Amino acid sequence: MSDPVHLDLTAGTGIARVTFNRPKVLNAADVALAQGFLEVVRQLQDMAGLRCVVLTGAGRAFMAGGDVAAFAGRREQARAGVNALLDALNPALLGLRSLDAPILAGVRGVAAGAGLSLALAADLILASRDARFLLGYDRLGVTPDCGGSWFLPRRLGVGRANELMMLSRRLDAAEALAWGLVTETAAPEAFDARLEAMARQLASGPTRATGAFRRLTDRALGSSLAAHLEIERQTFLELTESSDFAEGTAAFIEKRAPSFRGT
Repeated sequence: MSDPVHLDLTAGTGIARVTFNRPKVLNAADVALAQGFLEVVRQLQDMAGLRCVVLTGAGRAFMAGGDVAAFAGRREQARAGVNALLDALNPALLGLRSLDAPILAGVRGVAAGAGLSLALAADLILASRDARFLLGYDRLGVTPDCGGSWFLPRRLGVGRANELMMLSRRLDAAEALAWGLVTETAAPEAFDARLEAMARQLASGPTRATGAFRRLTDRALGSSLAAHLEIERQTFLELTESSDFAEGTAAFIEKRAPSFRGT
């Protein structure tokens, strides 16, 4: 499994497993992973008999956000890096949400930044009891991307979303369950079996109705995901011009606390 995103279809079940596969860097999203994810989603869109999609991460984490090193540095480099990622991730998210098949995320370890957004793109989330959830964008001086600011208020409400963003809240699996961020938790030793059982239950359901229900609920609460993804992109790009973003990315690379000035 050497590709940055691996696709495996279990024969006879219609269950497709999509695995983010950069375990040495906790599956942080770089351009290759983003493009690989888009290619996998396109394969899913063309797949006959698809009954359920399971999103997971290889190794110790679901995904530790975007690869900050790819857009740290000069402003031009930041804009180019962000656009290269989102040019692939945004259509991948839209393609994923267009499927009839239910989407289940299985989260071990950390789901941070874009990783949290991608987990939230699933209909249901199973979290290992050692999982942790955080946004982290506030530490860089920017706003969420990959639908984070679209999914979070819908799942948690604006107040909880504000708490995650503005107070740098980190949730363990029990807190995430209490907040309604995840559907269910499982002990680490039982996680794989429970994820398989949930996937099989979903795969046995009425997938056309599932897809129709997702599209109805997406439309019921205001702006479309497609429109919101572009609003997020422009907001993120504007903020890459700020001194706070330069400080936030430098602090991240240097493994120190940032010192923001609001400029």
